[in-house]
Amino acid sequence: MSSPRAAAAEPSKSQQAYNYLRERITSGAFGPGYRLVLGQIAQELGFSTVPVREAIRMLEAEGAVTFVHNVGAQVTMLNSDVYHETMETLSLVEGFATAKSAPNLTTEDLAQAREINAKMRALTESDTLDATEFTRLNQEFHTVLFQHCENSHVSDLVRRGWHRLETMRESSFAFVPGRSLESVDEHEALVELIESGASETEVEEKAREHRLNTMNAVLSSLEAKSSRSSQTSSPQPTK
Repeated sequence: MSSPRAAAAEPSKSQQAYNYLRERITSGAFGPGYRLVLGQIAQELGFSTVPVREAIRMLEAEGAVTFVHNVGAQVTMLNSDVYHETMETLSLVEGFATAKSAPNLTTEDLAQAREINAKMRALTESDTLDATEFTRLNQEFHTVLFQHCENSHVSDLVRRGWHRLETMRESSFAFVPGRSLESVDEHEALVELIESGASETEVEEKAREHRLNTMNAVLSSLEAKSSRSSQTSSPQPTK
């Protein structure tokens, strides 16, 4: 028999439903435009539709789910404007957090960052990039670098930015897999810069530039896809 304390620690059904849906959205199992049917999800979880509806509302507030007229709830399509704003903001706060943490990073910390980066490099050498795992390691790498930032509010803003990106479902590297190797090389350059005792300003600029490089690569890819789609859908001239 579970103790009252253990029972109290168990997530509510709406939280369980939220965790279930969010994991499937961020993993890509529920892709852009996927329709979230209340009854079906409730049946899968063994819940009533009430907690599922609450979970979907929570995801809507995060921007991961959109309600479409005559369709219902569906996984939000990637919005380039929202992505741009999120990455631009993240480049500022993550760059600042990394710069403030840099003077306190130990030899062991930098060795750990390099070990993570080596795992990322190994992923780039596989035939098909595991974008989800690459993104997980990417966050782990950057967590090591900004772990000593004493401004807890800034650190929280970095994690909020990551969380917001996750709810967009797609890893940046799923859009531009070729960017992965460049990212790994930039990681090594950032570690070397910190190791050299560079100023906080130099470290902040390098960390911010690294994040913006990914942003620009993704936005360019999205723009190119949109252009090709427009050309395909345009009426062809008659001969």
